[in-house]
Amino acid sequence: MSERALLEVIALDAEDAVAAQAGGADRLELVTDMAADGLTPAVETFTAIRAAVDIRLRVMLRLADGFAAGDVSALVRAARALRAAGADEFVLGFLDEQGGPDLAAVESVVAELDGCRWTFHRAIDRAADRDALRKQLADLPGLDTYLTAGSAGGVDAGLDVLLAEASRTVSGEPGYAQQLLVGGGLRLDHLPALRAAGVSAFHIGGASRPAGWSAPVSSTAVRVWREALDS
Repeated sequence: MSERALLEVIALDAEDAVAAQAGGADRLELVTDMAADGLTPAVETFTAIRAAVDIRLRVMLRLADGFAAGDVSALVRAARALRAAGADEFVLGFLDEQGGPDLAAVESVVAELDGCRWTFHRAIDRAADRDALRKQLADLPGLDTYLTAGSAGGVDAGLDVLLAEASRTVSGEPGYAQQLLVGGGLRLDHLPALRAAGVSAFHIGGASRPAGWSAPVSSTAVRVWREALDS
């Protein structure tokens, strides 16, 4: 419990980024269009945010709602443009029609990242077999994190899964070397059980915006989470 927990906050623009950093965020997930659960932001948005804050940025690579890859060549072009602009951490994850990882799409995009660190996002919560997915992806270069609620229904529904996976991560089981980043309906009252299980990374979106997604990130709301994680 002595390890400082990582707090990642969703940011849509530079105003969000500044507020999140002021509140104590360690890292930002950069997206656009939360009506589609977060898509790839414009390169100009990335550069504005990079100029505004000095904390780590993970940029979403996802061009349409859902977890199908869609136009892989367009994803590769987006990754290339963001890398050229200086992005060095990413978020992605694609499933095939059977609910397994779309390895061809993931590998094509990852090849463009030059070994950069990246998160496999909540597509894992829609996978047909979470354990099989982890083992299929285990050796991909740069993969260091899974963003998950343990269930497509959110942390309330997935808490037991998260606790079990945290135990497997702590034990060093093959396929579980990546950090568990918990997010998706996460509440403050979930934190004690997750921290006790060894979870050390947390992701918030709506929780950082008490006035809703039409309003910017609140540094005060982020600070509440920072203090809860540090206590």
